[in-house]
Amino acid sequence: MPKLVVDLRSRSAAFRLGDGVAARLVAATPADWTVHVVTADTDSGGDGARAPSDESLREIADAEVYLGFGMPKPLFLAAQRLRWMHSASAGVASLLFPEMLASGVRLTNSAGVYGPPIAEHVLAGVLFFLRGFDVAGASQRRGAWNPAPFATRETFVREVAECRVLVVGTGGIGTEVARRFTALGATVAGVRRRPELGVPGGFARVLALDAIDAELPRTDVLVLAAPLTDATRAVLTAERLARLADGAIVANVGRGALVDEPALAEALRAGHLRGAVLDVFTHEPLAPDSPLWHLPNVLHTPHISGVSPRRYWDRLLALFLDNWARYRAGEPLRNLVDAQAGY
Repeated sequence: MPKLVVDLRSRSAAFRLGDGVAARLVAATPADWTVHVVTADTDSGGDGARAPSDESLREIADAEVYLGFGMPKPLFLAAQRLRWMHSASAGVASLLFPEMLASGVRLTNSAGVYGPPIAEHVLAGVLFFLRGFDVAGASQRRGAWNPAPFATRETFVREVAECRVLVVGTGGIGTEVARRFTALGATVAGVRRRPELGVPGGFARVLALDAIDAELPRTDVLVLAAPLTDATRAVLTAERLARLADGAIVANVGRGALVDEPALAEALRAGHLRGAVLDVFTHEPLAPDSPLWHLPNVLHTPHISGVSPRRYWDRLLALFLDNWARYRAGEPLRNLVDAQAGY
């Protein structure tokens, strides 16, 4: 009898599989399948680079399908019958090790599941700077009533509809970001690996990565929502930061290594950028000596933009159960990872 192993008991309460969701998975299990829900704790951060539990190592040996937050390499190597692995995370970089690539195991991810909360996180962070909440908050903490910074012709306060937004990455997250900014009147362009595939909803147009340099001087808000690949690593270089329009806002919800962080800190310190909204960093936790901790025009969060405890499980379960039905019927799977592209 084919077997599904579900390994989602995260130590983080926001991503911990609850008994109700587990019961829904068990109830949806076909009569000719068996399912084992791992009770041991696991980590939901990242995309699988963690030590597996003894229970998951034991249960994976005869599993045909695995559902987890990525898949640690030792766990994959212990899976003798695995044919399909679905990650409850969006990133897959640590999963593309040689043994996985050579195995023929199908790999799907949860791109799109995190899109709505991350898009709202980006919008909130950008509005924080557009409306000058950083300046107002500093005055409040000093006990000062100071409307002066908001009352000049050169004020930094702007409406979303004035902004030209460039989103690097037009997948599930980037598309949700584009839809929200477009709904508020902004003009949104996207950067995608293959522009010939068309213009996703929410974007006015799309362009290739090699066309980004010409776009940056016209960009008021730059959002990085791309996966980390050889093509996107350090895509926001010091040179490209310098090309951005004065007063631009940068938001990164992709991966920290998409950005030259020292160059970003310098552009912020020099006043070239209005601000930065950062949820991801090259090294996490952010190093205690990083200047990004103390710059007043940085709003950063500890890699939590995807948190949505009430909606996450509904979206994840809908995606997985649909894919499970497709798998059993021999139909194409949604969110199938392109190993060559890296996502």
